[in-house]
Amino acid sequence: MELIIFDVDGTLVHSDKRDSKTFANTYEKVFGHPFPTIDWRRFPHVTDNIIFTTAYNDHFQRQPTRSEITSFQTKYIDALRVTREDTPEAFQEVEGARAAVEKLQKTDRLIGVGTGGWKMPAHLKLSHVGIAVDDQLFTGGDGMPTREAILEKTIKAAEQIAGRSLTRVVYFGDAAWDVTTTRNMQIDFVGVRRGGDLDSLHKLGARTVIQDFSDLNTLEMALATASPPKKY
Repeated sequence: MELIIFDVDGTLVHSDKRDSKTFANTYEKVFGHPFPTIDWRRFPHVTDNIIFTTAYNDHFQRQPTRSEITSFQTKYIDALRVTREDTPEAFQEVEGARAAVEKLQKTDRLIGVGTGGWKMPAHLKLSHVGIAVDDQLFTGGDGMPTREAILEKTIKAAEQIAGRSLTRVVYFGDAAWDVTTTRNMQIDFVGVRRGGDLDSLHKLGARTVIQDFSDLNTLEMALATASPPKKY
């Protein structure tokens, strides 16, 4: 049994950083402090949980409470809904993503999501473009310390569904941290670079990179040839 896991932002959907800006703007409105940066590489781990708690700790010299996190999540999701209602055309699927997910779901593979974003906002982003994944195989960054932990949780859920060990795991992602995570875990990786800058991930060690999901034959070839990123 094979498991295919997709990242969300930049891999299945894109907003040209509007979602990141919404996160930062919501933080500033709620807590009255400027958000440090939307360059997620500046944070120790690229998950909403770590990004939020790091900024909060820097400003208030303590960790946020569960109720503070939940309250922020609610306001962030409300802001995401408003931006999509106001400018729906700005929030799109990566070309062919919905059709690709639907096609793969009709095969004997298990299809999941493993994203550093919190689960509820990630659901909202995917539902906006009509992409649906089994909730049991949908893991967000809620309470997760690392992206490795996120993928491990998705893999364990898939093994429970399959009732046996998986024969293979493939992860689709778009960013440097996706390369690092799959290298650390020795998971097969397919990079997605909708801007066409495929070399940016190749240079980090990714062996298989596609621009989008518009050609289903190219997608199947990428799956067939995917392997863990090169070690350095």
